[in-house]
Amino acid sequence: MTIILLFGLFFLLVLLKVPIAIAIGTTSVFVLFSIGGMTSVNTMSNIMYTSISTFTLLAIPFFILAGVIMEYAGISKRLISFAQTLVGNVRGGIVFITVITALFFAAISGSGPATVAAIGGILIPAIVKNGYRKDTAASLVASSGSIGIIVPPSIAFIVFAVVAGDQIDVTIGRLFIAGIVPGILLAIAFVITALMIKWRDDQKLLPVKEEVKPVQKYERSSLKDIGKSFLSAFWGLLIPIIILGGIYGGIFTPTEAAVVAVFYGLFIGMFVYRELSIKKLYNVFVDASVQTAVVMFIVSSASLFAYIITSERIARQIADSLLFITENPILILLLINLMLLVAGAFIDAISAFYIFVPIILPIALFLDMDPTVIGVFMTLNLAIGLFTPPVGLNLYVAAGITKLPISQVSKAILPFLIAAIVVLILVTFIPEISTFLPDLIGID
Repeated sequence: MTIILLFGLFFLLVLLKVPIAIAIGTTSVFVLFSIGGMTSVNTMSNIMYTSISTFTLLAIPFFILAGVIMEYAGISKRLISFAQTLVGNVRGGIVFITVITALFFAAISGSGPATVAAIGGILIPAIVKNGYRKDTAASLVASSGSIGIIVPPSIAFIVFAVVAGDQIDVTIGRLFIAGIVPGILLAIAFVITALMIKWRDDQKLLPVKEEVKPVQKYERSSLKDIGKSFLSAFWGLLIPIIILGGIYGGIFTPTEAAVVAVFYGLFIGMFVYRELSIKKLYNVFVDASVQTAVVMFIVSSASLFAYIITSERIARQIADSLLFITENPILILLLINLMLLVAGAFIDAISAFYIFVPIILPIALFLDMDPTVIGVFMTLNLAIGLFTPPVGLNLYVAAGITKLPISQVSKAILPFLIAAIVVLILVTFIPEISTFLPDLIGID
């Protein structure tokens, strides 16, 4: 009865378009009162406070603040300019520019929607000028922005490590490195998909509803231009090197690295690029505070949901039911992927981790899966959810930039969705894709 009430009420509220944090919190409170009465009040307050008071989770608000600072400091436009000098003259170069810039910015912000918002306003018009349809341009940016939660520093990996920490021994540093190769594979898949779409449209000479502007041509950049662009973007390119180098060099923890990123960004924005004024700092802190409040509210609400799943042995019931259906590892992993893909289309990665990690982890461990691989393939699933219709958050950001209806962008995203699922299958069934790099470097 509890399991039906818990998931039934939650998905009902989601279908009624209640915000995820409110839906998950309301459901948890209602179920806790129904099974525990007034004694649940103290339980709820203790769980919610404990869930957001850990030292590890302090990395989240600092990484969010660092990402906002980088955006206001003009990092994104310098990264775009540098990518343009490298591959702008290549046929289809604007596609490479988009994905490379998404990789760069993702490595700074750790957030999918933040990446789309930061680069979309500049790159979507440029993609259209290069002869691509507007909905294709929006889809490319929306899908590329999802890389933000896979490549380091990833807020999603931090949350996974915290949620799964009681059952498995996996470090945030190892998860960060494990996400690099899958992130690159996803980027390559998006590039190939965009080029194939353009080739198909050129072959069929499909009519375009919106006015197509002349294709923007880029001249081959000289070594002097490349050097100048590199120097301009140099301070931004150093950020992931400082963060990851400091973590893996044992200089500071991921949480301390986030603090370093904040002060580094402030210094670069105010004294090197000089685009970040004292006046702008107010907007920076407001934006970062709002984003942090949303994330932490989700974490505290989702922790209640996870507590119910664990304490009422719901996770064990679901795991036993799935294993009763089949013990074939391939079928089980396909079912888990399907479940996460559907869930990712409706709920954010943080909520999904608190809901599904207690359920999936015992099953994955039963299959003798490497904990690192579990974290990567779950995160990749939820990254795909960021641009999966009907409620993928990246879709709405891209649609807002292009002023296109969400239905049109959702239709155009399907080829990128298929490409991402192909990468997901590879990552799920070839664990070396995730473990190769951390094993090579020797990160435990």
